[in-house]
Amino acid sequence: MKCRRKNSSRSNSGSGEDSLDRLLLAVSTSHRKSSTLGLCGGSASGKTTVANKIIEALDVPWVVLLSMDSFYKVLSPEEQALAVRNDYNFDHPGAFDFELLVTTLRKLKQGKSVKIPVYDFTTHGCQKDWKNVYGASVIIFEGILSFADKELLQLMDMKIFVDTDSDIRLVWRLRRDITERGRDIEGVIKQYNKFVKPAFEEYIEPTMRLADIVVPRGGGNMVAIDLIVQHVHSQLEKVSEKGHYDSVL
Repeated sequence: MKCRRKNSSRSNSGSGEDSLDRLLLAVSTSHRKSSTLGLCGGSASGKTTVANKIIEALDVPWVVLLSMDSFYKVLSPEEQALAVRNDYNFDHPGAFDFELLVTTLRKLKQGKSVKIPVYDFTTHGCQKDWKNVYGASVIIFEGILSFADKELLQLMDMKIFVDTDSDIRLVWRLRRDITERGRDIEGVIKQYNKFVKPAFEEYIEPTMRLADIVVPRGGGNMVAIDLIVQHVHSQLEKVSEKGHYDSVL
């Protein structure tokens, strides 16, 4: 079972959401082309921190941050029971809805609006209300298995791996899961040793070779972040110049 949005019936094809999609798509195709950055790295490596610092340094109006955490599959009752005992592997590729993720990212790149699931880490399920997100000049997608799917990789213009020491990642995970997700220290350590660490070694660390840029030390590495921002700015300028040239022709 997956976090899927139920289709709502519409009386006509000229709804406000459809009109907004057409407007955004027109803006996307005539004035800008999105640049998509994919951020990968181990759990609690600082991916979101790096993403937010990139967004802050970019200082452009149209930026979207998309997290892989929003695309966990909904658990069955049996899987829910395992999760409560910290015996469910949330770091395995099978835990994610890659089909919905690829479809969503592709629509964002086309300048369309999308509905994003809102995942609740305390209940291990999707909240009732989904979040509206719109296409942007820059799309930043982050997740532990961002590089694990070929279709996802093809949608990325730049691939960034956040490489943080395993001891630091464990400390950051303990702090986050205890303070933000209501977990106890024994459960966090159990889950880390049983699932998180083996999954990193098997599925995540090997994908570092696919990265265009490796960012050591996470969000504290401003030199690497500044280089990424400079590259994105140069790409946006090239697209802008090309768009201006095409409009003149």
